[in-house]
Amino acid sequence: MLRTLSIRDFAVVSEAEIRFGPGMSVVSGETGAGKSLLVDALLLLGGARADSTVVRHGAERAELNAEFDLADAPQAAQWLSGEALDEDGQCQVRRVIRADGGSRAWINGRPVALAQLQALAEYTVEVHGQHEAQALLARPHQLALIDAYAGQAELASTVAGIAAQWAAGERQRAQIESRGDVSERLEYLRHNLAELERETLTPEALEGLDSEHRRLGHGAALIDACGRASALLSGDDSEAPAQMLSQAATELGRMVEHEPALGEVAALLESARIQVDEAQRSLERIHDALDLDPDRLRELEQRLSRLHDLSRKHRVPVADLATQRERLHDEVQTLTDAGAAIESINKAQTAHRNAWAEAAAILSKQRRKAAANLSDSVSALMSELGMAGGRFEVQVEASDSDTPQAQGAERIEFLVAANPGQPARPLRKVASGGELSRISLAIEVATLGLDSVPTMVFDEVDSGIGGAVAEVVGRKLRALGSQRQVLCVTHLAQVAALGHQHVQVSKDSAGGITRSHIVTLDRPGRIEELARMLGGLEITQATRNHAKQMLGAGQAD
Repeated sequence: MLRTLSIRDFAVVSEAEIRFGPGMSVVSGETGAGKSLLVDALLLLGGARADSTVVRHGAERAELNAEFDLADAPQAAQWLSGEALDEDGQCQVRRVIRADGGSRAWINGRPVALAQLQALAEYTVEVHGQHEAQALLARPHQLALIDAYAGQAELASTVAGIAAQWAAGERQRAQIESRGDVSERLEYLRHNLAELERETLTPEALEGLDSEHRRLGHGAALIDACGRASALLSGDDSEAPAQMLSQAATELGRMVEHEPALGEVAALLESARIQVDEAQRSLERIHDALDLDPDRLRELEQRLSRLHDLSRKHRVPVADLATQRERLHDEVQTLTDAGAAIESINKAQTAHRNAWAEAAAILSKQRRKAAANLSDSVSALMSELGMAGGRFEVQVEASDSDTPQAQGAERIEFLVAANPGQPARPLRKVASGGELSRISLAIEVATLGLDSVPTMVFDEVDSGIGGAVAEVVGRKLRALGSQRQVLCVTHLAQVAALGHQHVQVSKDSAGGITRSHIVTLDRPGRIEELARMLGGLEITQATRNHAKQMLGAGQAD
């Protein structure tokens, strides 16, 4: 609910602050006084575009402030929380329009974009008038209103939820399938993985393979070298080194008693002999173990060739083939899981589609029934509101989509024919401001209490009517005010007398400058304003008595 609206240097208003209460508040004033300025201010606070012409002449900027009570606006509170703009349950909206055309806005003291003002306004204020973009003109809002009128808001939410699950499943499946044909990819990967798994790729195995290949590859040279070295050590062509060392050690040993230092030399020669003997035996073992095995060599060369082929195929060094094998194994597992996931998604999608079709069919039946009832109710109210012969229709069209849609299986469009014999056209294309306002009022009254927006503003809803019809309009607005806060700009006393609160807009001129003043009237003030609205150039006591009587009758209930 709108609690206060403050205006400074806006159009012809220098400064004003109006406090609003629950129920129906009426705004009246002389022609040209600026009655619609309050509506314009709310529209700008709701994110409407502004230009420098709204700044009062001579001022640097116009300032607009509104404070809302969120007790009857849970959706607004939820939106503020989601945008991190909540502030202890408060909702204060401020907008400044500069004389150079610039504009800034704040919600609860935090700077915001116009789009955020517009989003918040959807949950706080709904303006019904000639030029305003009203929520009732939006097809999604019309659909939500039909669902609320049918008492099927929960079912509609269920249908939307199932459609959201179905859409999420489609996205998951598309993401998996974007990798290409899973079966073909899986077959290719499994083939490559099998090739790698046939090879022993541990670092130790690769090192042993390389070492054995080098040994067999140089087998003849190794045998020849070992043979020649063995011949030298065995003394085939001369005296053996070991024998020479032994003889030298023996000769020196005989002389030790004459020169003790020779004992150390003799010991070194004996140690050398022992090492030469050990080297000769080791060389003989190696020589005997060497074998020219061309079949084994060919086998090793084939294995190495396969490894190098795999290295080129996977574009990694031979030493990294084991890591590549693990990568392929992981991808095979992922794609195997993906195949199972696709199968699971397909089953879930079938279940979602069936559940959606069942729920949407029930919802469709209820919507068509509610559409017929609302059409009759609003058409009857249009007649009461001065549009005799007018017709309101809720058009229900089956959706041409064969996939689950959040809005259900149909589209809704509000149609209206304001005069007899005219074809019904979409409500959003109705041109007459007064007729549009009264049709909106008829819809709101017919769906009393179902619209979630707490504050409704009707600008010149009584345009082009008078007499008994004007009183009917006023009573419908007052009835609407029992469920929602209603602000109504009016020029008819019959409507103004029925308001729970009365705001007057007046103007004066001083020094060639015109100013508007906005005040909330007390009972005597209301009587005088009603008398002005009833009377002509001169207000008589009889006119005042009539105004007093009218006010009393209007406030009786």
